[in-house]
Amino acid sequence: MSGTVNRVILVGRLGKDPEIKYTPSGMAMASFPLATDENRKDSEGKRTTQTEWHNIILWGKQAEIAGEYLKKGKLVYIEGRLQTRSWEDSQGGGQRYRTEIVGERFTMLGGRSDSAEGSDANRTSAPQPTQSETPARLEEDEDLPF
Repeated sequence: MSGTVNRVILVGRLGKDPEIKYTPSGMAMASFPLATDENRKDSEGKRTTQTEWHNIILWGKQAEIAGEYLKKGKLVYIEGRLQTRSWEDSQGGGQRYRTEIVGERFTMLGGRSDSAEGSDANRTSAPQPTQSETPARLEEDEDLPF
């Protein structure tokens, strides 16, 4: 096999408002948890919902748009790629890992009562930061609801 694919497509609801940070060079970064649900019937025939939480990261103009228009509970379509970061725990806890979706584009879904009027944020693709622009201590985002 000569090529590989790292592609993620999610439709879910924001677990909290996006948190916006800036790199030393001034590039915006937004991070937020996204919940997706899977409905199924258990062995007794009762409907159950299983929620999966995803860590979302957006960069550049996409991050700025997200910070302005996305709010907790809003329905959003995200396209991007998986990325796993690792770091040494500063409190002696060993190696830590975090898997996140680096969003390349998103679309706000739902009606006026659910989202910012169903606006489309595909206007630009997010420029991806270089390794030196990626904030070194994003692991401090441990206040996610899962």
